Amino acid sequence: FIFRKKIIIEMKKLLLIPLLMMSLNALAQNVMTPELLWKLGRVTPLGLSIDGKNIVYKVTYPSVAENKSESKLYTISVNGGNPTEVKDTKTLLKDKNISPDGKYIVYNEEVKIDKVHGKDFYPDLQKSDAQIYDGLDYRHWDTWNEGKFNHVFYKENKEGAVGIDILEGENFNSPQKPFGGDEDYIWSPDSKSILYVSKKKAGTQYATSTNTDIYEYNLETRKTINRTEGNLGYDMGPQFSPAGNLTWLQMKRDGYEADKNDLIVSFKGMKMNLTANWDGTVDSFMWSKDGSKIYFVAPIDGTKQLFEVNFPGVTRIAITVRQITNGDFDVSSIVDFSGDNVIVTRTDMNHAAEIFSYNLKKKSWKQLTNVNTNTYNSLALSKTVRRYVTTTDGKKMLVWVILPPNFDANKKYPTLLYCQGGPQSPLTQSYSFRWNFQLMAANGYVVVAPNRRGMQGHGVEWNEQISKDWGGQVMQDYLSAIDDVAKEKYVAADRLGCVGASYGGYSAFYLAGIHNNRFKTFIAHDGVFNTQSMFGTTEEVFFNNWDFGGAYWEKDNVAAQKAYNEFNPINHVGKWNTPILIIQGGKDFRVAIGQSQEAFQAAQLRGIKSRFLYFPEENHWVLKPQNAQVWQKEFYKWLKETL
Repeated sequence: FIFRKKIIIEMKKLLLIPLLMMSLNALAQNVMTPELLWKLGRVTPLGLSIDGKNIVYKVTYPSVAENKSESKLYTISVNGGNPTEVKDTKTLLKDKNISPDGKYIVYNEEVKIDKVHGKDFYPDLQKSDAQIYDGLDYRHWDTWNEGKFNHVFYKENKEGAVGIDILEGENFNSPQKPFGGDEDYIWSPDSKSILYVSKKKAGTQYATSTNTDIYEYNLETRKTINRTEGNLGYDMGPQFSPAGNLTWLQMKRDGYEADKNDLIVSFKGMKMNLTANWDGTVDSFMWSKDGSKIYFVAPIDGTKQLFEVNFPGVTRIAITVRQITNGDFDVSSIVDFSGDNVIVTRTDMNHAAEIFSYNLKKKSWKQLTNVNTNTYNSLALSKTVRRYVTTTDGKKMLVWVILPPNFDANKKYPTLLYCQGGPQSPLTQSYSFRWNFQLMAANGYVVVAPNRRGMQGHGVEWNEQISKDWGGQVMQDYLSAIDDVAKEKYVAADRLGCVGASYGGYSAFYLAGIHNNRFKTFIAHDGVFNTQSMFGTTEEVFFNNWDFGGAYWEKDNVAAQKAYNEFNPINHVGKWNTPILIIQGGKDFRVAIGQSQEAFQAAQLRGIKSRFLYFPEENHWVLKPQNAQVWQKEFYKWLKETL
């Protein structure tokens, strides 16, 4: 009896094994969903603790139900381990805004300078809502100019101290609008001056220029000097080296927002360009503790990696740029240094940002935070594949191909050509909470994401070839990519779609008129549909001046006339014959609402299946959690209907 009982127990155990395996297998088949995507924690590093033992970071958790986000603060050892939640960071982090000698604190506030409203001009008409402008810059990104400007202040670091406005009376911004923060101003090492970034132009001059400079305000004399006078493009991101040498990022050409970004060091009266002979562009940087080199992040071959460049003022050797990390991931930011380790954030197309440590001597990685690790471990992940396609002009182009989870090469999958915005922004291993390749693949689509002309990370020449050629070689790059991948047996070549936002939206509009029946559906979000009206409504005029080559009324300007005629999507609408979903934010002043209205009206009047998804309170992006869910649901609903 006992023997028989043991046999029965063993048989039951054997039966449980396949059931357990089936259960684990079912768990592994879970894939990313829009709801799950917006439950992920979003990690933002705040810095290294004062004692150097911990990393301080913030995790933001969106709430769809509440239609807002909440953040929590944490610390974790630089060696890893379990995080500790904290209430605030005042005693944990060094405050960069307190002067090195501890006497003063610098901060910024918005100040009313210009008269704009009717009641500003006519005090007896207080109920008027009129706005009056004498120049451009009357609105920027998603906000109307109300005559208020960001100004830098400083005051004694004690209770009740009164602030001093170092831009008093000036109708200029520092920090820069719309995205600048306290990284736009710093103390000098001797606490005698404040350096700040500003574009000291107003109205129409402001809208047509990218010429920011770094200014130095002396606390004793209350005089300001321009430290980057003579450079006509962007100067930004000021830092001091350990030895006190001012360092910043510089673009040379005025009006060209995607110019090569170089590292400049002011040393013994000279401005040394450390990356002048390197064929790339710098994202962000940080000095090594000993001042012998600068570490920086830059796009390279479809990723973002960590680089270093030596400083000859200390090393006394020739300038050498060296790539430090390598792999199919993005190093998205440098946090700080801890011994032989550099602390960074890292992403890839399957994983949102987490904080990692990279050992510079051992060349090894260690993941420190695991905010979303359990979630990703429960999912079947997509696979990203590098593919190199020969373009029509004989160049080698990287194309990311993202395959669905549990990919079966014997099946045929509907396939999406993804068109990146920018137009001069890199298409790397970043992680988006809207244009999320992991989610697209999880919905059963193969995604084709070409590093077409205009992408950073493939040399300056490749990056610049899109300017003044929006509808030229880059369109052939797109078609080369999708045609090449469509040859694969796993691609349903009769079920191809094309999607994109901003310049990617322009690409969808343009390809809709020239694709020769390749695609069954299009999705264009905040896309440029009419280059002429785009020039007349966008708030950053310098962008169109550069990329279109000038204004539409310049009849003798060959480049401009090409942009407003041959490369204008409206001139190809006569060939539209494919369903299109058009998405637009009401507060998008970069690509204003008229672009999408014109496109939707054209599609409807031509009898083409089309839909207009409008977000009145969103800008060039979709940021509110519930709107983001509507965006995702409509995106995949449209694809299901049409593809």
